[in-house]
Amino acid sequence: MLPSSAATSIIDAQKTNSNQTTHIFKSKLPDIPINNTIPLHTYSFQNLPQVSHRPCLITGDGKTFTYGDTHRASRSFAMGLCNLGIRKGDVIMILLPNSPEFVFSFWAASMLGAVSTTANPSYTSAEITKQLKASKAKIIITHAIHVHKLKQEEETTFIVITVDNPPENCMSFSAVSNMEGKLPEVDIDPDDMVTLPFSSGTTGLPKGVILTHRSLITNVAQTVDGKNPNLHMKEDDVVLCVLPLFHIYALHSVMLCSMRVGCRILLMEKFEMRALLELVEKHRVTIVMAVPPLVAALSKNPMVEEYDLSSIRMVMSGGALLSKDIEEAFHSKLPQTILGQALGMTESGPVIGMPLGFAKHPMTTKLESCGSLIRNAEMKIVEPLTGSSLPYNTSGEICIRGEQIMKGYLNDEKATAEAIDEEGWLHTGDIGYVDNNDEIFIVDRLKEIIKFKGYQVAPAELEGLLRSHHSIEDAAVVSQKDDVAGEVPVAFVVRSSSNNGNFDLITEDAIKDFIAKQVVFYKRLKRVIFINEIPKSAIGKILRKELKAKLASYYHQPI
Repeated sequence: MLPSSAATSIIDAQKTNSNQTTHIFKSKLPDIPINNTIPLHTYSFQNLPQVSHRPCLITGDGKTFTYGDTHRASRSFAMGLCNLGIRKGDVIMILLPNSPEFVFSFWAASMLGAVSTTANPSYTSAEITKQLKASKAKIIITHAIHVHKLKQEEETTFIVITVDNPPENCMSFSAVSNMEGKLPEVDIDPDDMVTLPFSSGTTGLPKGVILTHRSLITNVAQTVDGKNPNLHMKEDDVVLCVLPLFHIYALHSVMLCSMRVGCRILLMEKFEMRALLELVEKHRVTIVMAVPPLVAALSKNPMVEEYDLSSIRMVMSGGALLSKDIEEAFHSKLPQTILGQALGMTESGPVIGMPLGFAKHPMTTKLESCGSLIRNAEMKIVEPLTGSSLPYNTSGEICIRGEQIMKGYLNDEKATAEAIDEEGWLHTGDIGYVDNNDEIFIVDRLKEIIKFKGYQVAPAELEGLLRSHHSIEDAAVVSQKDDVAGEVPVAFVVRSSSNNGNFDLITEDAIKDFIAKQVVFYKRLKRVIFINEIPKSAIGKILRKELKAKLASYYHQPI
């Protein structure tokens, strides 16, 4: 039971120069001391003497690495990377699915004061090359099957390390890990970058998000540290890691939070429903980090009835909004399991809101709530047009401030200034409100990003590819709701006309195929609609609301 002083929501009323009141929302929980001036790996392995013998990583085929094993393997790979010339500030790319080598690589880079940029191994060659050029990664860790997608160019030269049998001109992970040497002492500043995930933010093309040792330590501590944390993890918890570690959600809420507490992490390389259910039953999984499609599958898939899932005490959903009907179906199917959803984004470190005491006691949060603001942070709701702050129960753009937010976008001062204002507020692009119980609700998005099963799809990226086609004059991409994926990308296309005025009769299937060859699976177009003109404002901004209205009228489906 919280003391009344802490249980009461706090709103600081500050007077602005315009004599308006700025409503700043804070957590119901009191702030805690956070030691965020040490390196991330030091913080995460701080309890190593107590947990060294405990299982840390468990693979789908049953291989187990203790916390001691994980620390030693990370140090060994760090020594190997050092021998290959990796120094403080250098970037390595981890192009791997969930695996022990992913974890070892991440910690090895941190121990050297280097930076990990994580990428989806399903990316096309063009997508990988864009991230390589932007991040200037010097080493890529991947599987041999993906090496053919790595293009050495004059401005992107790198060493390739494979976790399996290395092809020609590549090195093996085990050989690098067995290199002799002494790990150098590195002076790491808490504001040094430690990881560089790529996000489209509120709009535009993917950008490198600078997350520092300080920001990640702060956000992990905000989530799991203290006597009454938002996410109540215990040492004997078994946490399912089916979400990809190359995404900030799993990297933070599964790997970093679990290792801070001393939990066991059960790694699944890829999602397959029956395999997931078998592993949950076999290993007595207690915590599942999920996205809405997985929650829906647990709620509705008949295979669930064949397995004992009684060990699961908590499922946390994130990445996209969980609908009311899915929440209700889940509670009916798995009544013993606590279900809640969190709010976050890569740029915010990532967690913004989460139910209080999650997985410790029965939840009191309302359906469709994203919980309450995390500790040691501030939030305000602003009117998008005027910037004025709004009180309870009034929708506006959610802004977050604290030491957990990103340092900025890599080499993009303009985008950074657009995302983080002069007072340090990160503008999330989410439209929502705070109710009288201090619970956060999302009602809309300012941002244009499409969320396919929690993955980000940037319309601007697809639009650029579409316009590069010789038979396409103009194009715009919007989202359409989908029962399975949450949202899918749909393109509106203006065909090019030939010199004699006849339009090139390029087909929908041809356009879909053109895009599919250049992007990862979740960015593929669901539909292509031909249109005479893309509606735009006087300054040339695409009027996406008009296109979504057209989409709804064409298919008589919600937008």
